Amino acid sequence: MPRIRLATGGDAAAMHAIYAPIVAETHISFEWAPPSVAEIRGRIEEGLAGGHPWLVYEDGGEPLAYASASRHRARAAYRWSAETSIYVGEAARGRGIGRVLYRALLRVIALQGYRGAFAGIALPNPASVALHRALGFEELGVFRRIGYKAGAWRDVLWMQLPLGDEDSPPREPLTLAAASRLPEWADALALGAGPDRGHPGPRAGPGG
Repeated sequence: MPRIRLATGGDAAAMHAIYAPIVAETHISFEWAPPSVAEIRGRIEEGLAGGHPWLVYEDGGEPLAYASASRHRARAAYRWSAETSIYVGEAARGRGIGRVLYRALLRVIALQGYRGAFAGIALPNPASVALHRALGFEELGVFRRIGYKAGAWRDVLWMQLPLGDEDSPPREPLTLAAASRLPEWADALALGAGPDRGHPGPRAGPGG
């Protein structure tokens, strides 16, 4: 049965199998060479320890996709913003897995108390742009010719999804351990849960 769960270091090899071809064969990731399994394991463990979720969509025990949040910037005032990313294995694409998993990630970080999700998309990538728009992200702007990958200069589109009440003073983001003890946690990871179940959704307004 399919399910979404927090990743562990033991998922590193499966994530490597998903991510390495994207790095090696496309411009979507700006990494120049695929990281090793050990490096991916370190990233997972460091992210989880820092309170940033890494989620896995698995079916029959096989990870098919993963999504993660990370610190957007190092300075303290940025700590309510998270940078998000998602990677789906080639064989699992076109099945709606990415949208289901990404929604779960957004519900989790909203539950933790993050106020904004930000995503940078190397262009062209119409599938990723369409996914983010469908989830309520708004376009902020394009960094022109900011990276050179796969034989060409690449633009990066930045998109944002506001989470919660932007005007009220924030509380400190919850750790994953604290968030996982909340009654809403299971609902945040539930397959098929809409953005109204645990994820406050985008701010009302143009494009929302």
